[in-house]
Amino acid sequence: MAIPFFKEIKIGGYLMKQKLLGRKRYPLVLMLEPLFRCNLACVGCGKIDYPNAILNRRMSAQECWDAAEECGAPMVAIPGGEPLIHKEIGEIVRGLVERKKFVSLCTNALLLEKKLDLFEPSPYLFFSVHLDGLKDHHDKAVSQEGVFDKAVSAIKAAKARGFSVNVNATIFDGHSAEEIAKYLDFTTELGVGVSMSPGYAYERAPDQEHFLNRKKTKKLFRDVFALGKGKKWNFMHSGLFLDFLAGNQEYECKPWGMPARNIFGWQKPCYLLGEGYTKTFKELMDTTDWDTYGTGKYEKCADCMAHCGYEPTAADAALANPLKAMWVAIRGVKTEGPMAPEIDLSKQRPAQYVFSSEVQKRLSDIRKEEAAAAAEKAAAKAAKAEAAASASTAA
Repeated sequence: MAIPFFKEIKIGGYLMKQKLLGRKRYPLVLMLEPLFRCNLACVGCGKIDYPNAILNRRMSAQECWDAAEECGAPMVAIPGGEPLIHKEIGEIVRGLVERKKFVSLCTNALLLEKKLDLFEPSPYLFFSVHLDGLKDHHDKAVSQEGVFDKAVSAIKAAKARGFSVNVNATIFDGHSAEEIAKYLDFTTELGVGVSMSPGYAYERAPDQEHFLNRKKTKKLFRDVFALGKGKKWNFMHSGLFLDFLAGNQEYECKPWGMPARNIFGWQKPCYLLGEGYTKTFKELMDTTDWDTYGTGKYEKCADCMAHCGYEPTAADAALANPLKAMWVAIRGVKTEGPMAPEIDLSKQRPAQYVFSSEVQKRLSDIRKEEAAAAAEKAAAKAAKAEAAASASTAA
């Protein structure tokens, strides 16, 4: 998939503007989750373990557009849950495109062919189809047979209709470098770009045995990139992020680079960790204690090398040192020799487990909202009845 040149220009211009304005922290991509409900239950997912009262909640189209305006990032990624379940998803995407936001609609593609008519091809719209590997591996990862075939069929249908499509893969322990290389060869044949990220160790994910630690991640990606020499796989990442995955760069996470907005509000501190919520984006930026998160600072961040925290760091590094970025682009990712020093974990603060208490808070808020709505409805009904009685008496 060719990336529109003007997309690179617009995002590059946005980054330069932030630097010229002297902003230390700024968003690059808004992670917009209009719902948590999904039509799959992947073993590595930590996003759908909520009570039905929460899974049934949706952000309205207006809330989605307001979040995009409030955040100001040039790109909006819409994960979930499964966004194609949302009844207003076509309207939401159309409104974001009208606002000149680059939209990456992340989907497992089970509904994509059926819902293509909701969308129009645009250089501002990309479908990012979840595809964790070749058929056997992907169907096992999503705990349902036949999903790979449906996803590939949907990708071909979308491309035939003129849509831009790429695929995204979450990588877990046990997925060999050789299998990943074959998968990347397949995506080249399919004609799509690929984004890849090691799975984050969600504390609520059903499978806790197959998350990669940083040492295994670096070794695995070095092996993958060594197998890809000369193949020109179409990665949707910056060269420096790929170099980081292979252990050649030691970066600190920038969680504010891809802030998350969902049905609860703005999530502290990032898309992967939910440790509180704010009502506004400004409140998120101003009140989050950013220095207490990241590898070496917080136990939950120890093994994280996910794109949502480190791709913004790589983008900053490319701006600060364009010759280095150019050298990596020309030379390719280094797959031999010493790795960059690892971050010391000895002083990280212990993990805090707040999922249950946060869920209880949100359920309490939902019950209050429902009670208020019911009271308002009852009052309106009573007023209507009283008005009717008065009219009858007057007659």
